[in-house]
Amino acid sequence: MVNICLVAHFAYGAVTGGSQGAIGGVERQTSLMAKWLQAKGHKVSLLTWTEGNEHDEMIDGVHVIKICRQDSGLPGVRFFYPRWTGLISAMKRANADVYYQNCGEYITGQVALWCKANNKKFVYSLANDADADPSFPIMHTLRERWLYKYGLLNADQVIAQTTIQKNSLKKGFNIDSSIMPMPCPGPDQNQYQPLEWYTDKPTILWAARIHESKRLELFLQVASELPEYNFIVGGSPSKEDAYSLGLTDKMRQLENVTYLGMVARADMPALYRSSILFCCSSEYEGFPNTFLEAWSQGLPIVSTFDPDHLIQERKLGIRATNKDELVSGISELCTNRELWQLHSSNARRYYQDNHSVDHVMERFETIFINIATQI
Repeated sequence: MVNICLVAHFAYGAVTGGSQGAIGGVERQTSLMAKWLQAKGHKVSLLTWTEGNEHDEMIDGVHVIKICRQDSGLPGVRFFYPRWTGLISAMKRANADVYYQNCGEYITGQVALWCKANNKKFVYSLANDADADPSFPIMHTLRERWLYKYGLLNADQVIAQTTIQKNSLKKGFNIDSSIMPMPCPGPDQNQYQPLEWYTDKPTILWAARIHESKRLELFLQVASELPEYNFIVGGSPSKEDAYSLGLTDKMRQLENVTYLGMVARADMPALYRSSILFCCSSEYEGFPNTFLEAWSQGLPIVSTFDPDHLIQERKLGIRATNKDELVSGISELCTNRELWQLHSSNARRYYQDNHSVDHVMERFETIFINIATQI
C-alpha cells in the first residue's frame, strides 16, 4: 500500500459528484484517479480549495484536505498567505509518500519545493502542449514561469500525454518523460450501443470552457455556413468579459445554434449520443477529456487539434486547420454514411484499447508504487 497525495485545487466539485467542473478534464481525471487508487487499497488524499464547510472531509474513502478558500486573503498578499501557506499546511497533513499534480502552473513549483525540502517524491503530469513549450505561452508573469519551470525540472517523474509533448520536453528542457494515456469512464462492452445514423437534421456538438484558446467563434462561423445542420454548444465562460458576452450574443442570432451553458457530467453521455459529430476548434490542447468521452460512445471528431495525429492516422474523424476545412470535414462525414460508420467504429475501438479506466489506472498505480519504493 502506498500513501498518495493528489494536488488539484479545483477538484472538490468533481470528487463530490456535483454539477461543478462538468467539463474540467484535469479535475475529473484526478478525482477518478483518487477513487480508483483508494479502491485498490492505497491511502489517498486530495488537496482542494476550501468549499462547503471549513473542515477536511472523507469522501468515498478519499481524504479531502482543504487548502483555503480561493477568495481568502488580501489582494497582493494572498498569493503567499493564505494560498501558499495553506498548501504547505495541507501537504503536511497528507504526509504522503508520493505527491502528484497535473497541469502546468505556479503550483507545480510550490509542490516541488516542498517535496524537495521534505524528502518526498513528486510526480508531475502535463495537461496540454503548452506545458511543454519553453516559451511558456499561457503563463503571463515571471513568478509563474519561474515556479513552473522549477517544478518541471525538479519532479522525480514527468508524465506526458503524447509523443509530441515528450519530444518537446526533451528538446526544450532536456527532460525525459513517460507517455501515459489519460483514463476516461465510458460504457463497457455490455453497456455500449453503436450510435445510429441520423434521420433528420444532424447535430454537431461543441463542449469546452468558453475561452479565447478554444475559439468558439470559429465554430459559430461554421454554423453560419451550414444552416441545414443543428449546432449545440455546452460550456460556460472562464469569466464574464467582452469576449464571452460577444459570443453569447452571436449564438442568440444564429437560429441553428443552441447554447446550453454548463452541462452536468451526468448529462454529457446523452449529448454525445444525440450528436452525429463532435467538433473542436481549439488553438491548442493536451488530450481533451471530451475527445475520450466522444470516442467511448463511438462519436467521430472534426477538429483543428489532433493529438499525435491520431484523428488523421487512425481515422477517428477528420483533422482541419481552418474554418473552411471544418466546414468540408463536417459536410463529408454528414453526407457519407459508410465513411461515418467506419470512423465511428474506429473511435470506439481506439477508446477501448487505450483509455478505459482500468487499463490506464493500473499503469499509474505501477508508477506510484515504483517511485515510492525508490531510495
